[in-house]
Amino acid sequence: MPLVDEVSALMKQAMKAKDAPRTGALRMIRAAFLNEMKKDGAETLEDEVCISLLRKLAKQRKESVEAFAAAGREESAEAERAELAVVEEFLPSLADEATTRSWVEAAISESGATGTNDMGKAMGALMKAHKGDVDGGLAQKIVRELLSSGRTSFRSDGENPQ
Repeated sequence: MPLVDEVSALMKQAMKAKDAPRTGALRMIRAAFLNEMKKDGAETLEDEVCISLLRKLAKQRKESVEAFAAAGREESAEAERAELAVVEEFLPSLADEATTRSWVEAAISESGATGTNDMGKAMGALMKAHKGDVDGGLAQKIVRELLSSGRTSFRSDGENPQ
């Protein structure tokens, strides 16, 4: 079942169960999907587009949680955390740090990046190969670390010289 239909079905279930917080979060997700469909008059969305929208919503929720927590508005932060939990139910898990590091090393080798000035090359190669599977922030941190340390030669067999 496409994500658009799944969200709609789950929203109906939440409404019947009178689960207001879950209903609100699912309505927010559905609204984002509907807005995207209205842009080009589509009847439905590809799951990849839905996942991209969900990642954007998750990022917004995380930023809101931080802002509310910093302002001492814990009740609002908790509401955002609840919405974030619902959004994350639909997101595929991202690669862990070890996997991300190996992908970054491969991207650096593939792109020929040699220093921090070539960070864009490495990130471009990485995102081209693993866009939906990698946390961009973590990847950027690892790329910066590897390129600034001067380690730019990586072997494809996983054994890297120190």
